[in-house]
Amino acid sequence: MKIKILHILHSLHIGGLENGVVNLINHLDNGKFGHAICCISSSGAMAERLEQPVEIFSLNKGNKRDYLLPFKIAQVVRKVRPHIVHTRNWAAIDGVIGAKLAGVKFIIHGEHGREATDPAGANLIRRKIRKGLNPFISGFVTVSHDLRRWLINDVGIPEKKVIQIINGVDTNKFAPQKNKKSLREKFGFDADAFLIGTVGRLDPVKDQKTLINALAVMITHSQNKKIKLMIAGSGPEEQEFKKMAAEIGVEDRIYFLGERSDIPELMQSMDVFVLPSIAEGVSNTILEAMACGLPIVASRVGGNHELIDYGKTGFLFVAGDYKELAGRLSFYLNNYPVLIEHGNNGRKRTEELFSLQRMVGRYEELYCSVFNREHIRHKNKQS
Repeated sequence: MKIKILHILHSLHIGGLENGVVNLINHLDNGKFGHAICCISSSGAMAERLEQPVEIFSLNKGNKRDYLLPFKIAQVVRKVRPHIVHTRNWAAIDGVIGAKLAGVKFIIHGEHGREATDPAGANLIRRKIRKGLNPFISGFVTVSHDLRRWLINDVGIPEKKVIQIINGVDTNKFAPQKNKKSLREKFGFDADAFLIGTVGRLDPVKDQKTLINALAVMITHSQNKKIKLMIAGSGPEEQEFKKMAAEIGVEDRIYFLGERSDIPELMQSMDVFVLPSIAEGVSNTILEAMACGLPIVASRVGGNHELIDYGKTGFLFVAGDYKELAGRLSFYLNNYPVLIEHGNNGRKRTEELFSLQRMVGRYEELYCSVFNREHIRHKNKQS
């Protein structure tokens, strides 16, 4: 019998969490597992990356509080009749109540990162709600040690109920490409420029503003060198960033690419990858860039330090400090051999520690242990 899992998340728009869910569904053994997805908001472009038919329910919740949301989720749960409900992040917390109302015995809640409105996880009401729902949740999963520590020490979840399963990357899909010149010609990028890249939703929590300011500093101090910035992604800050780039005189140095489906090739054309977020869980894009053989410069937040071997695969900087970020990037600009060495080290690190197969295996163990535990309980009750 297949173990059926209902995944509840905010949406299937392009993002790291959504990418992780799709990767998990695509790579779990479809002889053992079946899946359905419930989007609190709406489906999105990530649904097109699912490699097998998966029923998707969209509840189309807007920005306002919907007090009937748990009951709407319960209706979906009753239709799907899953063995396990797996909710992810605060945006899907109502899924815990909905699953309980529908009589689901096993509920897993995952924490993958925080919102710009609460980057430190300090919101007392949200922490109390998580703790209050703890009796209904059989297990918590975090993608980083930082989030695990926060759940245990700050929220008050028992340590034995919290496990960490770090994200994984497809090292076949994301791999180094030696011929950057041909890729750059394909995309219309300057072939001989120092190309800085970032990928992510243009949202305050991702803080691409700091990266644009760092670019301006670099250009001021490196007048004779071609420096370009590639920003892949779309979101509410897009027009503001374009306006800002024009105001500080760097609009001709930035490629605003919008939402893309060719991220592996875009990464393969970069020289260095930057993640300037003010909050993170464990970034899929850092892992993807490392797998492509790129050195990483990332903000010192969340689980970023767990991915980057400081001084060997990249550097960390204080979130929001565009001058420090500019200095880190200038180091790579002026030290090409080190750039190559750090990129090669990053590729090896992803292969050894962050493979997709390793992540999928951990989730398979979790789901199977939960399912078997419930069956043993059921048999004990019958006897």
